[in-house]
Amino acid sequence: MAHILLVEDETSIAEVVQRYLERDGYHVTVAHDGAAALQALDAVEPDLIVLDLMLPHVDGWHILRWVRSQSNVPVIILTARRDEPDRIAGLDLGADDYVVKPFSPQELVSRVRAVLRRAKPSPEMPPLVFDGGALVIDPVAREVRVRGAVCHLTVREFDLLWVLASHPRQVFSRDRLLTLVWGSDEFIDPGTVTVHIRRVREKIEPDPSAPRYIKTVWGVGYRFEGDA
Repeated sequence: MAHILLVEDETSIAEVVQRYLERDGYHVTVAHDGAAALQALDAVEPDLIVLDLMLPHVDGWHILRWVRSQSNVPVIILTARRDEPDRIAGLDLGADDYVVKPFSPQELVSRVRAVLRRAKPSPEMPPLVFDGGALVIDPVAREVRVRGAVCHLTVREFDLLWVLASHPRQVFSRDRLLTLVWGSDEFIDPGTVTVHIRRVREKIEPDPSAPRYIKTVWGVGYRFEGDA
């Protein structure tokens, strides 16, 4: 049973979401403000966090930064702001997905299910992808090493890198990557892929401004350069 930390200050929303998550078989801890969320994170190790950004006492941005400084636990942010810069800011800070209010509780549960599923290793994956020893990807352990050092990627970042690296020189459009990594290309801004590509490059590339591994194919999409 996966443990979900739900951080939401609106009691009515929290109650509905908790009920839907528990109906789907999850154990749910609810925090109604940012301070309570930080206390909960000291006491439990959730498998996934559903995080509202607009919170009293300590806002969701601060919590997201703190979580990413400590672990790679998947985070789905809830936001009432539909503006693209706010969504991109959340993704830049390391969120794995976002849901815009008002939302369908069942859609949120589906996204929780999808993110948790992708966080688990797949037995169908080959054991290793590597390139000249500098970049090593272990899909079973979901571990990436860059020049021997462990590189910490979020769930979405790892999935995105794996899709590209396991199909070297194959070009993927942003819409195709949305379908393969996020499970759908509906209601998700294609710019989400661009943000995640930039974050992965910053973590694995010797020089992100001149990528060695993840190449941009202008007007088409992205491809991975390297031996699988």
